[in-house]
Amino acid sequence: MTKTAKPIDVAVGILMQPNGDVLLGQRPQGKPYAGYWEFPGGKVEEGEAILDALKREFVEELGVQIESAEEWCGVEHVYEHAHVRLHFFISHAWHGEPQSLEGQAFAWQGTVGVAPLLPATIPLLEWLDQLRYSRTA
Repeated sequence: MTKTAKPIDVAVGILMQPNGDVLLGQRPQGKPYAGYWEFPGGKVEEGEAILDALKREFVEELGVQIESAEEWCGVEHVYEHAHVRLHFFISHAWHGEPQSLEGQAFAWQGTVGVAPLLPATIPLLEWLDQLRYSRTA
């Protein structure tokens, strides 16, 4: 059995509107799982704080400046191409409207209706729905 590589830390952001809608992005062509939907984010650089990585990725990918975000949960997932440690943050406060700076599609979703979803995203949707709809109920 081969030793699993050290996980890659990834900062992931969930932009949540007051009505509970969340932003999902579609992975662009040329990346693993191209065409799959996920919450936006990216790799944490060496020596970079996770929240700083999240803020940097949102500016680079979507042209959005995150004002504040709270740490929500962490998930490890082993894909064929990488072992990732996903650090999820929820933000209710940001500046700017999302733009497709990397050629990716994105969509605000209440009940998530886009497919296919990135495998690591699927188990989080039920937890997220409990959080979103317990706030608005």
